[in-house]
Amino acid sequence: YPNVYGIDMPAAEELLARNRTVDEISSEIGADKLVYQDLRDLVDAVRFDQSGVTQFDTSCFNGVYVTGDITGDYLAKIENRRRDAARSEQSNELDLVEITGFH
Repeated sequence: YPNVYGIDMPAAEELLARNRTVDEISSEIGADKLVYQDLRDLVDAVRFDQSGVTQFDTSCFNGVYVTGDITGDYLAKIENRRRDAARSEQSNELDLVEITGFH
């Protein structure tokens, strides 16, 4: 899931694991084996016994945003904006290639 709290992160459709099986991801990255850590175990691994932290932002892993106000429509707007910006950047790069002749 995308991070909406200030980290420039790809839209969901640009993520490598999007709609792929573990075997497909392994093949794509050239790994012999791929193992995911359970989210609960990840949270437990970074929790300190004396910490006052009661909640971690795991939205990039589970799509549950801590502010509670991130909707599917909002995520779609972000993805569309990012997609449009990527197309514009790609178009600008192609224009530069045509002008300069450099590839």
